[in-house]
Amino acid sequence: MPFCTVGTQQGGVDDTKLKNSGVRIFYRTYGHGPTKVLLIIGLAGTHDSWGPQIKGLVGTDTPNDDETSTGDWNSDDNESGGGIQICAFDNRGMGQSSIPTKKSQYTTENMAKDAIALLDHLGWKNAHVFGHSMGAMTACKLAAMVPERVLSLALLNVTGGGFECFPKLGREILSVAIRFLRAKTPEQRAAVDLDTHYSKEYLEECVGHCTRKTILYQKYVSAISAIGMQSTRGFEGQLNACWTHKLMKTEIELIRSAGFLVSVIHGRHDIIAQIYHARRLAEKLQPVARMVELRGGHLVSHERTEEVNQALLELIKASEVKINPHDWTNLPKKSSGTRILLIRLSVEVGNNVSLLFYLAAKLHFCLLYLCGLFVLAFDYGRRVVRSLKPIRVGPSLTADNSQ
Repeated sequence: MPFCTVGTQQGGVDDTKLKNSGVRIFYRTYGHGPTKVLLIIGLAGTHDSWGPQIKGLVGTDTPNDDETSTGDWNSDDNESGGGIQICAFDNRGMGQSSIPTKKSQYTTENMAKDAIALLDHLGWKNAHVFGHSMGAMTACKLAAMVPERVLSLALLNVTGGGFECFPKLGREILSVAIRFLRAKTPEQRAAVDLDTHYSKEYLEECVGHCTRKTILYQKYVSAISAIGMQSTRGFEGQLNACWTHKLMKTEIELIRSAGFLVSVIHGRHDIIAQIYHARRLAEKLQPVARMVELRGGHLVSHERTEEVNQALLELIKASEVKINPHDWTNLPKKSSGTRILLIRLSVEVGNNVSLLFYLAAKLHFCLLYLCGLFVLAFDYGRRVVRSLKPIRVGPSLTADNSQ
């Protein structure tokens, strides 16, 4: 099986005793050619989650036979001819990759170092880096750490981490959050995953005599049963990576000035990663970023496969011909000042509406935070109550005591 071993000590610490006892990252490669693409999946996903993109970009989702072979940066073996070669992998804490025990070992920076180690293992000098959700956060960190190794950057359903990870407030999302925490079987997990990954419109579409929801439910149950439910340590660790993620101004500037193009792709009906945050990130990355908004939910890569694949191919082609960033972006020109969004809203709908929108957004974040604490407290309290249930005394024991 193809694995890449990463040192357990991150942050540039050189300890030879730890080199052979690091995190093992499971990966697969697909297709052949000089164009290299690294795919980074999101929270609780595996490399298989990129199936529609792998098949769309390469033509097949069958892994290569020479999975265990590694390349050489100075070799010309893989630099001739045409075609695309893709690498997709399981993040630490999921699938067949290692599951570190400490929550602090799960950060987007550490996961970016996992991806860089994988590039080294494959012998890829540089690659187009595409990430989804948490994987897009990781891709941003990677691009800021080693911008010279990034040919282009695609960010699907991305947020800035931290409070931005809180979903859109509402009765529906609170119900989904509680169901997610209670899900203990593949069937329960599949049901809640469908409601978080896809838009209602897509799930209710009829395919033959069934709805998409019915068909996808069976596929999800089979897939989850095959790989098993994600471990508690892995899930809490990856959640910690999302919660602690933050892209600093210096990192944004590194990405913006590195010379590669960026495509921010998002589903308009995503209830997990709000499109508002993706737009803000795209604006910060002007002029190298393009915003692609599609009908769909959090897993827009599955819901609108053809449109997403077309956007990714356009990004690769534009990078190869070295298109001018100002010809690439579809965002309005960046205005001067510290409150670009408010200024734009002021011009469009007036100062009063802009101020109200700004205050409402701040209030929204506070409510999301409180609701998140409530959900976590509810789950913790339920566990405590279960552990404190009184022990029942059998009839024989009570009879003996009465005598």
